[in-house]
Amino acid sequence: MPTLQLDLGSRSYPICIGPGLLGRSDIIAPHIAGKQVMVVSNETVAPLYLDKTLTALIGFHCDSVILPDGEKYKTLDTLNTIFTALLKNRHDRSTTLIALGGGVIGDLTGFAAACYQRGVNFIQIPTTLLAQVDSSVGGKTGVNHPLGKNMIGAFYQPRCVIADTDTLNTLPERELGAGIAEVIKYGLIRDAEFFVWLEKNIEALRARDPASLAFAIERSCRNKADVVARDERESGERALLNFGHTFGHAIETGLGYGAWLHGEAIAAGMALAADLSCRLGWISAPDQHRIEALFVRAHLPVRAPAQIGSEQFLDLMAVDKKVSGGKLRLILLKGIGQAVISADFDPQLLRATLDACRTA
Repeated sequence: MPTLQLDLGSRSYPICIGPGLLGRSDIIAPHIAGKQVMVVSNETVAPLYLDKTLTALIGFHCDSVILPDGEKYKTLDTLNTIFTALLKNRHDRSTTLIALGGGVIGDLTGFAAACYQRGVNFIQIPTTLLAQVDSSVGGKTGVNHPLGKNMIGAFYQPRCVIADTDTLNTLPERELGAGIAEVIKYGLIRDAEFFVWLEKNIEALRARDPASLAFAIERSCRNKADVVARDERESGERALLNFGHTFGHAIETGLGYGAWLHGEAIAAGMALAADLSCRLGWISAPDQHRIEALFVRAHLPVRAPAQIGSEQFLDLMAVDKKVSGGKLRLILLKGIGQAVISADFDPQLLRATLDACRTA
C-alpha cells in the first residue's frame, strides 16, 4: 500500500492509496481521537460504501448524514444540514467527521469540521478520481456562492486521506474523465516526464487499468503534497495548482453549478490557458497541439461553451481569488511542465482566446 506523507510539521498526515482500504480499522481508527464519529456522504455514495466504512468503526459511536448529490448542493444551506445533524446527535469537540464521497462532500465536510465548535478533526475518504488526486489533499475546504465558486471557505487539514482505489470501479465514465483532467494538470504545471507518460498511457487510464490508475494517483498526490508542504496557504507556488481554474470556474458559474462536471470545466480552462500561452509566444504551437490532443483523447472538452459570451466570461473571471489589486492574474505555461503566475499578458490576446476557443 503506497503511503505518502504531507509534511506540515505538527499537522502532517498520511495519504494512503490502494485497494480494499474502506473496511480497514487499522488504517482509520488510529486517526480518530475521541469516541464520536459523524460520517458525511451523499445519496449516490452511501448505498455503495457507507456500510463497509462503518465496519471499520466498531467501538465508536457513529452517526451519519446523507446529503443530496451534486455541485449545486455545495452551499451554506447544505453545510447547515451537517451542523444540525451534529447538534441533534450531541457531538462534542472530540468528535471526528469523515468525508465519504467526492470533492463536494470533502469540501463541505472539511469546512464543517473547521467551523463546528471552532474546529474538530476530520478524515478524507475520497471515492472519485478527482477527489483522490486533488481535492482531498491539501486542506482547501469551502462552499460556492451564486456569484463565484469556492468563495467561502477555510484552509483546514484532515488527519489523514484514505484513497481506496476499488471505489473507482463504480465511478461513471464522465466522473472518471473529470478526474483524469486533474491528473493531466500535474504533468502540465510541474512534471513534464509525467505528461509524456500520460501521452503513452491515457487509453489505459480510460480503461481503468489498475496499475496505470495506481501510478497516476500516487504521482499526482506526490506532486500536490510537495507543493502544499512548501506553500500551505497559497501565498505563492500553490497558486500554480489552479492552472485552468480561472477559466474553468467561469464556465461553472456561467452555466450554473453542475451543468458541467468540475473536471470537465477545468479541462476546457486548461486548454484555453494553453491557447493564450501560445498566443503570447510562451509555448510552441506543436506543444499547444499536444496538450489539446491529450485532452481530446481523454474525452474531455477543449472549448468553452458558446452560450457564455466573451464579455460575460471576462466579468466572471474578474470574480476570482487570484485577482489582486483589481488586476487579474492567470496561471499560464512557459512550457510543458513549467507553469507561471502572471498578470503580464495582453488583454486583447485573452479576448482573442475567448473568441476563438468556443463551441460552435
